[in-house]
Amino acid sequence: MCDNCLMDGNLRLKDMIVRNIDGYMKQNRLMAYGLKLHVSVRTEKGTVIYPEIFTQTDVLQPNSVKTASENYDLANQGIVLAVEVILDHNTALSNAMLAFYILLFLGLLYPYYRSAIRKADAEEEQKNKEIERLSELGKAHAQRLEDLEFEKENLAAEFSRIKNILETEKRKASQSEDQLLEEIIALEKKMKDNLALQEEQTQEIEALKDQIGQHEKSRTQGKKDFNVAYKRFRNLYKNLIFHDRALSGFADLADEFKIKGEEIIYQLNENPELVPIKRKVFNKRGNQTVFEVVFAYRGRLYFRRMKDNKIEIVIIGSKNSQIKDLEFINHLE
Repeated sequence: MCDNCLMDGNLRLKDMIVRNIDGYMKQNRLMAYGLKLHVSVRTEKGTVIYPEIFTQTDVLQPNSVKTASENYDLANQGIVLAVEVILDHNTALSNAMLAFYILLFLGLLYPYYRSAIRKADAEEEQKNKEIERLSELGKAHAQRLEDLEFEKENLAAEFSRIKNILETEKRKASQSEDQLLEEIIALEKKMKDNLALQEEQTQEIEALKDQIGQHEKSRTQGKKDFNVAYKRFRNLYKNLIFHDRALSGFADLADEFKIKGEEIIYQLNENPELVPIKRKVFNKRGNQTVFEVVFAYRGRLYFRRMKDNKIEIVIIGSKNSQIKDLEFINHLE
């Protein structure tokens, strides 16, 4: 190809660009393995050079002067080349690249994976050992406390014995006296240490006693509330019978629930027909019918009619105690 063919007008610039790009794409071996190239060439003013929109065939002999002028104009406009590389899925080249990167990452990450597994196993083993150690330490401390109590008694007896010996033998020799004094001092130190440990245990025991006292106080208060409710209800509501389960349940209610619950009790005593009944509850044998009344949304009262047409209030509770209350009714005689 001549060097001045473009400027002489013997060759169109468009034809040369098309020929070179097509030739390159035919000779590129990667195209056979699934690589695709989308090439576009245009001037900065937007004139499309490649791909050819249509092929122009000159019937007349090309005018070299006109061709040279066109080539010059296109060159002065500035050539813009855009190349888009596309690699389709499931082609030889894409599969080879995917396999390469998979093997590369596996090779890099596998040592870290093995290291993490070993570290996790080591931490789990260390944790199990620490749990076992703490368990053994707790047992040892309990045994140590028992041994200290026994040792205290032995030390007290030994101290008394040594003291008596000292009183008897202190006149015999100063050397023996010094030795006995050292032994007594050592025993006194041991006793002080033992007393300190006992004091610590005594404080823990006192703390437990305080907790037990709080529970006893709470239980005593509940019994007191039960007795107060029994006396009040017996005097105020003479048309009703109160089961012990109802009295203890009423004593456990919060004050706002007690107010609403006693309103239902008052209605049952004065005019039971006006009390809204939510449902009937039957026991397991089917020979007892108990009526359920709801108060204060979460409160529950259960009553039944006796043979003498009196009303017995069986249970007063809440939604939280409903399962236990229904189980009690199920075995009601």
